Amino acid sequence: MAIRNQKDVAAGLIYVLAGAAFSLGALNYKLGDAARMGPGWFPFWVGVLLAAVGMATVAGGLRAHAAVDKVKRLEFGAMLWILGAVVLFGLLLNWAGLVLSLVVLVLVSSRASHEFSWRGTLVNAAVLVAFSVGAFIKGISLQIPLWPTFLG
Repeated sequence: MAIRNQKDVAAGLIYVLAGAAFSLGALNYKLGDAARMGPGWFPFWVGVLLAAVGMATVAGGLRAHAAVDKVKRLEFGAMLWILGAVVLFGLLLNWAGLVLSLVVLVLVSSRASHEFSWRGTLVNAAVLVAFSVGAFIKGISLQIPLWPTFLG
């Protein structure tokens, strides 16, 4: 059996591994049942579904009439921009607040793209800030500082 679409097979295998890891990790918690769900119920079934999607993706990449697509060389520079942005967000969140931390996250991670534009990045940052404030601060009342602590 030849691998026609390497990208689909690789992505599917990543999904299967991540799903299996989540499901196995959830077994450390009480699962319960559908009527009385324990803390491990949701992550277990999300992991199972992710693994199932991964298997379907792998199967699609192995089909005889799948599009031929090879995996390209990894771009370590782009991965470093994105990883650095996430680490920076985590470090800044308590000190700079949610709004500025999210703006920094989007600005830094956008540098990983070959199609970087200031306009698109700023629109993306504004949408992410509006959604995050609405969902996390207003919606579920998370106790995250909205603005920098030094502003009072």
